[in-house]
Amino acid sequence: MSKFDQYNIPLKDLKDEIRVFEFDLNDSYFKKIDSPEVQHGYIKAKLSVCKKLDTFELNFQIDGVIQIPCDRCLDIMNQPILYKDKLKVKFGETFSEEDEIVIVPEADGCINVAWFLYEFIVLNIPIKHVHVPGECNKTMVNKLKKHITRQKTDDDDVEVIDLEDEDDFTADETQTDPRWDGLQNIFENN
Repeated sequence: MSKFDQYNIPLKDLKDEIRVFEFDLNDSYFKKIDSPEVQHGYIKAKLSVCKKLDTFELNFQIDGVIQIPCDRCLDIMNQPILYKDKLKVKFGETFSEEDEIVIVPEADGCINVAWFLYEFIVLNIPIKHVHVPGECNKTMVNKLKKHITRQKTDDDDVEVIDLEDEDDFTADETQTDPRWDGLQNIFENN
C-alpha cells in the first residue's frame, strides 16, 4: 500500500455521472510529499470528475493557507491559496503527459492526484511573498536596512539606496545612469 493511495481516483468505475472527491491537505500530506517549497499548511481540495466519451475531465478547487518563509525577513508567514483548474485524462498504454492531456494506463484504471494537487499549490505561490506592511520581523528589517544602505563617495559612482519604508527595497527606477543617455541618440538618428 502506497502512502498516496487515498489520492487514487478510480476512473474505470465511472459512468456518465459527476463524482466529487474532497481532500484535506495538512502537514502530514506535505511531509509525505517531501518537497522543500511547502512543508506546512492546511488546504481544502475539492475534485469533481466527469466522464465525457473517451476522456475524463477533472475540475480542481483548492482553497486554504500554506506557511512559507517571507522573502524579506525570513520569518514564517501565512500565504493564502485559492485556485481552480481543469485536467483532462485519457486511457492509454503507459503514463504520460501530452499537451493538456494526461494519459494513464488502462490496466490501472485510476489516476493518483497527490502530486497534481501539490503542483497546483506550489505554482500559485506568488513570486514575491512578503508579510503585509508592518508585520515583518523588525530586527531583520533593521539589519537589512543597515546592509543595503550605501553612502556615495567622491570616487564612487554608486547610487545611494535608502530604505525609508520597509516596503520600498528598490532604488528609484526613474533615474538613469548618464553614461547610457548617449545611447538614446542612436535610436533617434535612425
